[in-house]
Amino acid sequence: MKKLIFATGNEGKMDEIREIYADVKAEILSMKQAGVSVDVEENGTTFEENALIKARAIAEKIREEKLFSDEEVIVMADDSGLEVDYLNKEPGIYSARYLGEDTSYDVKNKAILERLEGVPKEERTARFVCAIATVWKSGKEEVVRGTIEGYIGYEPQGENGFGYDPIFYVDEFGCSTASLSREMKNSVSHRGNALRLMLPKIK
Repeated sequence: MKKLIFATGNEGKMDEIREIYADVKAEILSMKQAGVSVDVEENGTTFEENALIKARAIAEKIREEKLFSDEEVIVMADDSGLEVDYLNKEPGIYSARYLGEDTSYDVKNKAILERLEGVPKEERTARFVCAIATVWKSGKEEVVRGTIEGYIGYEPQGENGFGYDPIFYVDEFGCSTASLSREMKNSVSHRGNALRLMLPKIK
């Protein structure tokens, strides 16, 4: 059976992938479930480059260790983050490492709100970006980008999201993405959009 291996250990992310790819005839596995372990230095300058670096490294590891040698294997990896226009698109590709890798998102969100203090709503535009890279056993590669546009609110709101969700608001819903249900968020999120763009290529 075809195997689709996604470069994450995040079970929430795996649930989202399995939900969107329910019609894909493949066994969808996280790296851990596939028994793949690799340290990857994400030294690209764009979300797309970092996603490809991860996907290529995992595909190479699978080839080296001759894992699933008799099966068709597709490797996918994503890189995502928040771009705030007023802050010259920071934190961007450094979203996870912004103010230090071990810094809590409460601290990160507070710092962004402080940097935007007094800035009017029309200048608080922002977006979540997700690039997904796919590497096939044949060596073929594809990269897509999904986004969701919004703005940075004036205070954190909501308990359902994670990361920068509590400060990222979407006019269409009149609330932060941390206030949306999981189903609603998956239907509009940057990762959901990128996964749907990649879906026809996977099928």
